[in-house]
Amino acid sequence: MDMISSYRIRTVKTSPRIKWRAWLYKLRASHFICLKLSITILASPISLSLLLPCFGRERERSKRESLEMSGVCEDTTVDWRGRPSNPIKHGGMKAATFVLGIQSFEIMAIAAVGNNLITYLINEMHFSLAKSANIVTNFVGTVFLLALLGGYLSDSYLGSFWTMLIFGFVELSGFILLSVQAHLPQLKPPPCNMLSDGEHCKEAKGMKALIFFVALYLVALGSGCVKPNMIAHGADQFNQDNPKQSKKLSTYFNAAYFAFSVGELIALTILVWVQTHSGMDVGFGVSAAAMAMGLISLVSGTLYYRNKAPQGSIFTPIAQVFVAAFSKRKQVCPSNRQSLHGSQGNVPNNHVTLSSDTGSLLHTEKFRFLDKACLKIQDGANTKESPWRLCSVTQVNQVKILISVVPIFACTIIFNTILAQLQTFSVQQGSAMNTQLTKSFHIPPASLQAIPYILLIFVVPLYDTFFVPFARKITGHESGISPLQRIGFGLFFATFSMVAAAIMEKKRRDSAVNSGKILSIFWIAPQFLIFGFSEMFTAVGLIEFFYKQSLKGMQAFLTAMTYCSYSFGFYLSSLLVSLVNKITSSSSNGGWLHENDLNKDRLDLFYWLLAALSFLNFLNYLFWSRWYSANNSTSSSTSHLEIHAEDYNHYSFNNAKNAGADDHNIP
Repeated sequence: MDMISSYRIRTVKTSPRIKWRAWLYKLRASHFICLKLSITILASPISLSLLLPCFGRERERSKRESLEMSGVCEDTTVDWRGRPSNPIKHGGMKAATFVLGIQSFEIMAIAAVGNNLITYLINEMHFSLAKSANIVTNFVGTVFLLALLGGYLSDSYLGSFWTMLIFGFVELSGFILLSVQAHLPQLKPPPCNMLSDGEHCKEAKGMKALIFFVALYLVALGSGCVKPNMIAHGADQFNQDNPKQSKKLSTYFNAAYFAFSVGELIALTILVWVQTHSGMDVGFGVSAAAMAMGLISLVSGTLYYRNKAPQGSIFTPIAQVFVAAFSKRKQVCPSNRQSLHGSQGNVPNNHVTLSSDTGSLLHTEKFRFLDKACLKIQDGANTKESPWRLCSVTQVNQVKILISVVPIFACTIIFNTILAQLQTFSVQQGSAMNTQLTKSFHIPPASLQAIPYILLIFVVPLYDTFFVPFARKITGHESGISPLQRIGFGLFFATFSMVAAAIMEKKRRDSAVNSGKILSIFWIAPQFLIFGFSEMFTAVGLIEFFYKQSLKGMQAFLTAMTYCSYSFGFYLSSLLVSLVNKITSSSSNGGWLHENDLNKDRLDLFYWLLAALSFLNFLNYLFWSRWYSANNSTSSSTSHLEIHAEDYNHYSFNNAKNAGADDHNIP
């Protein structure tokens, strides 16, 4: 049906008779509008106000017809009623603004909990420092790992909007339960000072711990499923096939990070201050209120969204390629890649050829073993093979894209391991320093993480307004620099964040142990500042890189993969802490991170270890990014397929599911 509609549009463009009829229709319509407007003006101002909407509808219809005649068709997205979306009414930056609203409020709510959670675990739940750090990293890791579930449900069954709405309420219920648990004394262990009397403090166990973890992981489930869909749904408001909107898409990604920075800044200043001075129960309640505001923002834009409908399981076509390739593993692929798209003509019986489809993605030479999924064995019976035995070239190439991006994804795990330290050990660093700003005001240690976001609120608009247009003139890239280059810059700067952290921790520890002097908390500001700058490059570049892959119908899942990198990074942080303690426990001090007192631990050595791992990871990224770019440029330069407007729907990953079974007529 999509092919037929596309063919109609092309016919309208090429048929002089239909062009003449359309021109006559528009002429008659314009005369009718002018007549109606004249009568209205002569009648009364009240009639004019009543008929202006009709004039607007006629003008809107005329614009829509001109868009259709120019080949622009919004047939891949629908409005809230399931009808084809209107490019004039739906989508664009206006619709994306409502999504930016929920993104800002949601990160505000979750950041206020996650960034100060270690303080609550130690002071209220009486867990040890190492255990508290692992609880935080496991919680944050679970949030980002569950993003895969959110992306899968969105692309396969629910769509981005309904996934955000459903799991947004799940996250809200978790915040409310956390607030109740923090408010009622019977749901917490008896009050105790962990710094002065830590050995006698009673750790939360049994029902108290169960209620806490149920509430915490309700938040994790909701936030994890909401996060990838916020980015994907906002980006879906722009048509990538339109050059003007494609440029706006890059602006949207920067705007999304700006909204993220605003949410983080408010969470790390106002909300953390509320938690510190009014109690964690009030702080969790404010997080619940922020999440409620985000849901209101999401629902408010319902009439303006262009929604991509779910298209069934996104894993089925992936599994079909691997099953088909494995079942034909003993076959030999032709050495001439042109046979992928050759004519089947007079093919003798029992001869092996490759199935193809028109409008397929440019064939790549990577992972040629998967091409065996396209092998079609002619036995003279002219029977159709099962989709689990025969796949289309497009389907195979999209699986190749998924495999190709895995190394890029893996190179960002160490980056997020560094982020985990800034939310755990660096907060404890601040707790061991002088937090006094004035005689009556003390800076909450968790609020120190707001420093980079204060900078980024000014830097991100400047980056998009000045740097991107300037770099675009030099590179010709619509984003100024490519997403891979942006990721590389961020990974390089992240190393210096840990170098600064190690130097400052050594200085802080020596001052406290040798002279009893407590340094100001601002001494550790550089490590946050440098990492915030590097995150602006890496986080936005990674999201843009994944979203712009040629996998239609999988944008939410691909965006979820970027959050999955955060998950693995935080889990790796927990593993590193345990391994470092185990390996260094043979020394006289019992391990680098064994004690609850940073003056006895060697956090500076742990930071140096992370700095070395970060630099090695950067070198590893240089190798894989060049490998990815080289393979892509090679496949592009050796391919000369012409992709027509009517073939657009062949790009859909899910539309390629059953293409293999119908591929018996090769052009």
